[in-house]
Amino acid sequence: MKAERKGYIYCLVLAIIIGILIMANLLFGSVEIPPKAVLNTLMGNGTEKASWEFIIWESRFPQCITAMLCGAALSASGLMLQTVFNNPLADSSILGISSGASLGVAVAMLIGGGSIAAGSFVLSGFLSVIFGAFIGASLILGIILILSHVIKNSIMLLIAGIMIGYVTSSVISLLNFFSTSEGVHSYIIWGMGNFGGVSLKMLPYFSLIIVCGLIIAILLIKPLNALLLGTRYAENLGINIRNVRNLMFLSTGILTAATTAFCGPIAFIGLAVPHIARLFSGTSNHNSLMPITILTGSAVALTCNLLCILPGELGIIPLNAVTPIIGAPVIIYVIINQRKIQYFN
Repeated sequence: MKAERKGYIYCLVLAIIIGILIMANLLFGSVEIPPKAVLNTLMGNGTEKASWEFIIWESRFPQCITAMLCGAALSASGLMLQTVFNNPLADSSILGISSGASLGVAVAMLIGGGSIAAGSFVLSGFLSVIFGAFIGASLILGIILILSHVIKNSIMLLIAGIMIGYVTSSVISLLNFFSTSEGVHSYIIWGMGNFGGVSLKMLPYFSLIIVCGLIIAILLIKPLNALLLGTRYAENLGINIRNVRNLMFLSTGILTAATTAFCGPIAFIGLAVPHIARLFSGTSNHNSLMPITILTGSAVALTCNLLCILPGELGIIPLNAVTPIIGAPVIIYVIINQRKIQYFN
C-alpha cells in the first residue's frame, strides 16, 4: 500500500512538473512573446499581433505536445524492451526498428531526391520522409515478428535485432557515400532530431498513433510483471510468452516508427528514462513503474526541447546534442552501481 501511495505521489508531482514545462515551452522561443499574450492566445481571446498567435499555434504548441508524446513513447518502449529481454541496456533502437526508419528516410532523401514515386502516386518533401520512415520501420518490424516465431530465446532474438541494425546502418552508409552533398546534408540535419516536425494539422494523427501504442504498453503491465520472475514462472501463470513478445514488438514498432518518422532518431531517452523512473520510484512493479516512466519521459523530453530553444534568436540546438547530456550520466551511474540496484526482482 505504501508503494502504491508513493507511486501516486510521484505521478502527481510529475504531472505538475510537466504542466510547468509546457508553459515554459510556450513562453520561450526565438521570438519574445509576452506571457499575457500567450495566455490570451491559449484562451482564444486573440493577441495584439497576428504573428504571435501564428507562432504559438503553428509552432510552439504542436512542438510542445510532440515532445511530450515522444518522450512518453520512447520511454515506454525502452521499459518494455528492458523487461522482456532482462537487459538494462536495451532500448527502442536495439532491435533495428529505428535503423529501419532511418533507412526509409535515407532512400527517400538520398535516392529519391526528397520524393517517392510509384506510378501516378508521388510524395515529395516532408511527406516523403514520413512515408519512408514508416515503410522502413514496418519492414524491420515485420522481419522481427517473423524471427520471433522462429527464435524462441529472447537473448538470441535480441542479438538478431542488433545484427539487423548493423545491416541497415551499413546500407545507409553506402547510400550516403554515393549520394550528392545536398542529399547527405539534408539527411544529417534530419538525423540530429527535432520535435518541430509535427504541424498542427498533423498533430491529431500523430497523437492517435502514439496513444494507440501506449495503450498496448499499458495492457502489457500484468504480463511484464510476471516476466520479472522469469519466463518459466510466467508460463506457469498462464502467460503466453510469444504473444507477449509479439504485442511488445507491435507497441514498440508503432511508437518507434512514429517518433522516428516525425522527429528523427532520438538518442538516450528510451534508454535512460526507465532507469530514472526506477531510481525515483524504487520499484520494478510495472503497475507503478509504467505510468511513472511515461510521465518521466514526457518531462525529460520537454526539458530537452526547452534547452534546445533557449538560445533564442541565435538558433535552435539539435535535439541529439542535448539528450546525451541527460542520458549519458544516468547510464554511467547504472553501470557503476549495477550491483546495488535491483532492476529485475
